[in-house]
Amino acid sequence: MIRTGLPELTAFVAIAQQRSFSGAARTLGVSASALSHAMRGLEARLELRLFNRTTRSVALTEAGEQLFQRVQPLLDDLEGAVNEVTSARNTPSGSIRLSASESSFTLLVRHVMPRFLEAHPNIHIECTADSRLVDIVAEGFDAGIRLFDDVPKDMIAVRFGPDVRFAAVASPDYLARHPAPQAPEDLKAHRCIRFRFASGALLRWDLEHLGRSASLDVDGPMTMDNLNLMTEAALAGIGIAWLPRQQVEEHLRHGRLVHVLPDWGPYYPGACLYYPANRHPPLALRLFAEAPRDWVRTQG
Repeated sequence: MIRTGLPELTAFVAIAQQRSFSGAARTLGVSASALSHAMRGLEARLELRLFNRTTRSVALTEAGEQLFQRVQPLLDDLEGAVNEVTSARNTPSGSIRLSASESSFTLLVRHVMPRFLEAHPNIHIECTADSRLVDIVAEGFDAGIRLFDDVPKDMIAVRFGPDVRFAAVASPDYLARHPAPQAPEDLKAHRCIRFRFASGALLRWDLEHLGRSASLDVDGPMTMDNLNLMTEAALAGIGIAWLPRQQVEEHLRHGRLVHVLPDWGPYYPGACLYYPANRHPPLALRLFAEAPRDWVRTQG
């Protein structure tokens, strides 16, 4: 029987998640040389190479990936069990790693997290903003936040955000120089500000009104991967941007932006907190999953 200790497996998972010995060392509070020594010992006992190392990168081998996929969920369950036992005796504690788009985090930071963190001072939330549709299990997150239509079917989804309406918006200055479009096809003659996902795909402009639809591949002077920067570009008069209306509501209300083609804004099911269905979520995550729903109930 090959004996492998919990500290070694914890170190292995940390290195696999960080793809870096130095990054894992900072997370665990040990030296990179100590981790390297521990992994050499583990590989020697298993008679397997777990990592391919170069001077600039660390990557899992096929055997390392197989071990990671088996061990990481078990360690998460073990941590959850310990947190539950201690929470039952004291106050809820633990860490929650979240992956979400920047706009989703903005909603939570403004309306949900202040009250939640005040009520649960021993719970720590780590937020990673990313426009990619991240595989939360493979990348070591406890939960993700995305629009309902983007949530994988094998996940538990907790709806909390209102339906999202997209809007084509431009500054009054831009519209003074370029007549406002009267129909979706008119957008092809305008300077449009486009959004590119981290995957490389460009967001198409899908417009709907009274059963009619138009899916446009517009053109323009700028392509960005950040909704806040797109908003700034629209405010600067660079062109027309296709953005969630919630993102620009205040600018529309104060006249800094104008909603063009206002009848053509489609709606999508709103934001969801989601996590794996085949795992028992730790207490900290279960409590946090309730917090957005509680906030929604207070909105009437």
